[in-house]
Amino acid sequence: MAIEGTRRPSWAEIDLMALRHNVTTLRHLIAPAQLCGVVKANGYGHGALFTARALLDAGVAGLAVAIVDEGVELRDGGITEPILLLAEAPAESLLDALEARLTLTVGSLEGAHAAVAAAKEVGGHTPVHIKVDTGMHRMGVVLDDLDAVLDVLYASPNIVIEGMYSHFAVADSDLVEDREYCEVQMTRFERALEIATEKGITPPLTHLANSAAAIALPASRRSMVRVGLSAYGYLPHPSMEALLAAQGFRLRPALSLHARVTAVRNLEAGARPSYGRRRPLPTASTVATVPFGYADGYPRRFFDAGAEVLINGIRRPLAGSVTMDQLVVDCVGGDVRVGDEVILLGTQGDETISADEWAAWGGTITWEVLCGIGARVPRISRH
Repeated sequence: MAIEGTRRPSWAEIDLMALRHNVTTLRHLIAPAQLCGVVKANGYGHGALFTARALLDAGVAGLAVAIVDEGVELRDGGITEPILLLAEAPAESLLDALEARLTLTVGSLEGAHAAVAAAKEVGGHTPVHIKVDTGMHRMGVVLDDLDAVLDVLYASPNIVIEGMYSHFAVADSDLVEDREYCEVQMTRFERALEIATEKGITPPLTHLANSAAAIALPASRRSMVRVGLSAYGYLPHPSMEALLAAQGFRLRPALSLHARVTAVRNLEAGARPSYGRRRPLPTASTVATVPFGYADGYPRRFFDAGAEVLINGIRRPLAGSVTMDQLVVDCVGGDVRVGDEVILLGTQGDETISADEWAAWGGTITWEVLCGIGARVPRISRH
């Protein structure tokens, strides 16, 4: 099990009010559809239980996770509401999933047979959602197999086909060809629902829209919408900010990263702090040590990318390579002391460093930034 730190001056603060605000905003946006709150990957790095409870308090109809262990963690934490597995669980894990009362995804004919066998062994009625591959080509039932999958599931007295869903490949893009591909996926999903209807099967829950589609493609909203990134206060594409603003909506990032200066060095010009002695200080400077490193989710490449942190409301550049556990920060011209608060992600004074900015430094996406925050960084809730 990963260690969560408690004896080190670095931490993540999770703003529960921001999470609730975001869910309330999204509920107004997508009504009358229901919201499913995606809390996989430790609640996108925010802490699964913190996130799950806040999203449920704000009115999501249920939760979704990627793997059985994530669902079991929520059940062990006292969560009783519906939890959907967003991937087809291995056959050997199905009994554990059903014991934890998780809603199964069926994404193949083999998976349908495995779900029926597990449901028969457990008894009672097991809810499943059928995932259809409409063009993501990662997992899900292809349309040619859907008839057979429906027959297998519908024939079981222990299976309840509660939902049918799919997933967009490029809903977070504003390119014309990508919008056209979203339309193709919507058409394929409608065909999947028609195939089910022709068999007399009408799942009460149908969902296709993720955060991006929920905001930018209103036609994709079915009876349920799955929200991940947007629930945490970030948008899948910058253009979506204007779409929300036009309706009077705005999201609020829920996570900030904090630390405290643990050491201060007064160094001469030309000194080369940290591993590799990568770069000389251009002038004499005060260099602060901050207990946060790449093992905590602060990538080494940030040094070359010109990353900054906030100390006393001022943006300060890194003075040397990011190490596993610590950073060194160039605080030239500043009065910096041991114990001063450092903001790695969030707001201090008039300055803000966002996860989108981290993503730009790292040449990656906001999702990866948030999910990459290390397990040993304690998550502390703020109401």
